[in-house]
Amino acid sequence: MTVNDDSFTNWKNREEIAESMIPIIGKLHRERDVTVLLHSRSLVNKSVVSILKTHRFARQIAGEELSVTDTLPFLQALTTLDLGPSQIDIGMLAATYGADDRGLSVQEFTAEAVAGATGADKIERREPRDVVLYGFGRIGRLVARLLIEKAGSGNGLRLRAIVVRAGGDQDIIKRASLLRRDSIHGQFQGTITVDEANGTIIANGNEIKMIYANDPSEVDYTAYGIKDAILIDNTGKWRDRQGLSKHLRPGIDKVVLTAPGKGDVPNIVHGVNHDMIKPDERILSCASCTTNAIVPPLKAMADEYGVLRGHVETVHSFTNDQNLLDNFHKADRRGRSAPLNMVITETGAASAVAKALPDLQAKITGSSIRVPVPDVSIAILNLQLARETTRKEVLDHLRNVSLTSPLKRQIDFISAPDAVSSDFIGSRHASIVDAGATKVEGDNAILYLWYDNEFGYSCQVIRVVQHVSGVEYPTYPAPVA
Repeated sequence: MTVNDDSFTNWKNREEIAESMIPIIGKLHRERDVTVLLHSRSLVNKSVVSILKTHRFARQIAGEELSVTDTLPFLQALTTLDLGPSQIDIGMLAATYGADDRGLSVQEFTAEAVAGATGADKIERREPRDVVLYGFGRIGRLVARLLIEKAGSGNGLRLRAIVVRAGGDQDIIKRASLLRRDSIHGQFQGTITVDEANGTIIANGNEIKMIYANDPSEVDYTAYGIKDAILIDNTGKWRDRQGLSKHLRPGIDKVVLTAPGKGDVPNIVHGVNHDMIKPDERILSCASCTTNAIVPPLKAMADEYGVLRGHVETVHSFTNDQNLLDNFHKADRRGRSAPLNMVITETGAASAVAKALPDLQAKITGSSIRVPVPDVSIAILNLQLARETTRKEVLDHLRNVSLTSPLKRQIDFISAPDAVSSDFIGSRHASIVDAGATKVEGDNAILYLWYDNEFGYSCQVIRVVQHVSGVEYPTYPAPVA
């Protein structure tokens, strides 16, 4: 047998193991509300090849590839436990087990590591929480995809309705088509049908009512059987408390804005300040995609090194706010053709840092350039630190943060030398540290942070909604603080 034959046989064996993992992962998700992760990446509804690629990606952050032969025993051990709703990272289980010298079996170690999700300590499964989308643009449709994907066992969040202004003939058909196919993010994972007579989109069995209204005051959500819902405003039309309060109609309990909030509206970056949300707070903002990209790594650097001052330059993909060709626009430069120009513009992300990190005394400035790519941006974060350090120390710190800290769902880490923007389309992290581009000299550190300003941000929105709805389940093994 040749070396090539050995490699092929090894691949087929790993394919067989990954194939055996799929029904276990699916059953845990459907029947127990358990989401199986691998280094913060969900394995739910993933194909054989996707599972193998996710294992291989571990080499980018952990330094060596993780094999399905290493993680399968931990997955099998989970099936023997009385698990409640939770997120369990089998990559972290394998890594921490390898470092444990007590001689425990995989079964014993797993039971100990996830003890908080079993027996008397486990969380009881909750009734589904209604969600309404107000607006159905780029972010709205991605949030819809994520809500449908996460419906799982039927508990948790359930998308009940979408509110839009009427768009003419076959409006619901066209909107369903935009949900079904996306030029950047690809095909919807599942099936979509339309019931025109009842004004309903049925996506993977989820019945979603299309409600037509020109203003929030026109809608009584209880008429559609909706109660205590969380409404996600994707329009950005109202950004202060007075405007957003219009959404607090019968059937709506809380309002979440997918844009920076103004005035006293809390700006929340999940992973950084979501714990500050008061239980009785009914209106809040998820800040901007750029704020979500820079605040987690800024916190990670400030906690370890201290930050005296900083500047962020964002190189941002163009958005629907710009024109395809030169035309009138209320802003000075955004009227110029987005696909043909680099466009200097402003960003409020730097000033928004103060809301998310009120204890950070450092002055952060910022500016932005819109460039001719449709998605994925990069933030260049230039920091003056409170102490001198080295490039290796900074990279080791950020790699560890991405693997084991409470920010591991926000911060990803990549060491690929040839990474470019399109590689990060579909990333579920708020920010991806590019190790190869990082520069450190004395007390100065320059971080290059990629982010999918559409999908990564939408994932952050969902995390905030899960938190305020009470269906944000704990992760095991617990992140290292």
